[in-house]
Amino acid sequence: DGMPDVKALNAAAKDVAKALKNSTLVVIKSTVPLGTNRAVAKIISQENPDADFDIASNPEFLREGNAIKDFMSPDRIVCGIDSKRAKEMLTKLYEPICLNGPQIFFTTFESAEMIKYAANSMLALRIAFINEVADLCERTGANIRDVSRGIGMDKRIGDKFLQPGPGYGGSCFPKDTLALRQMARNAGCASKLMEATIESNDERKVTMAKRILTALGDGKDKTVAVLGLTFKPGTDDMRESPSIAIIPELQKAGVAIRAYDPQGMKEAAKFLSGVTYCKDAYDAMQAADAVVILTEWNEFRHLELKQ
Repeated sequence: DGMPDVKALNAAAKDVAKALKNSTLVVIKSTVPLGTNRAVAKIISQENPDADFDIASNPEFLREGNAIKDFMSPDRIVCGIDSKRAKEMLTKLYEPICLNGPQIFFTTFESAEMIKYAANSMLALRIAFINEVADLCERTGANIRDVSRGIGMDKRIGDKFLQPGPGYGGSCFPKDTLALRQMARNAGCASKLMEATIESNDERKVTMAKRILTALGDGKDKTVAVLGLTFKPGTDDMRESPSIAIIPELQKAGVAIRAYDPQGMKEAAKFLSGVTYCKDAYDAMQAADAVVILTEWNEFRHLELKQ
């Protein structure tokens, strides 16, 4: 259902409780279900009744492949607290980063926990939305690149996460949209947008495979060069990558796959079978009937297609 298993976190809380000395601030960085920070505080108190500690929720908003940059220059620092002492300690801790940057946004445990889930779910929703608009553009003759740019010029909307593609993947968006949907169900709230986002993204990956097969005319005895296997550039992460859904569908239709990814081929081999892994993009394209770019690595932007 997308809800994370917090057994490891609870076990860590017990270990922390045993090691606590003096006054201590325990900060939870992980993306955790609502109520987890209060539950951890209870565990620590039970394990060590004499412990002098405070709890804070400080969810990270780091992009994979850009973690150091995002940590040193964040657009916001969210801290869920329930004590003055925790606020003072976090303010002092983050002071060097906040000198010429963002202010710390202090809120409750539950709000900090929800901000993380809601932010990722909103970005996932934008991806699903622009992919549906792209489909509509293809049917009506509109240019999705122009439409995306025109939408992004609106300062109320902005231009991020408005590029159409084969659907979102990775370690965050899939699990966080599922988790938000489940939290809504548990709370008795309707979550129609999350339901639609998840369904739309799952369908997107399948329809992309169908598009490729339609372009080939027939997959039998055809070879497709797949450039990019990871869920995004700048990482070797294959979790929930569109390639895991698309490539097997092509193989079922009889397509032979020659693939290249700058970082992800070793990891991809754990998820994909029957794929020929190549030394570079040009090697992958040798004798291929079609080229499919699934991950927008920068090096694929400058290919000499005639070559």
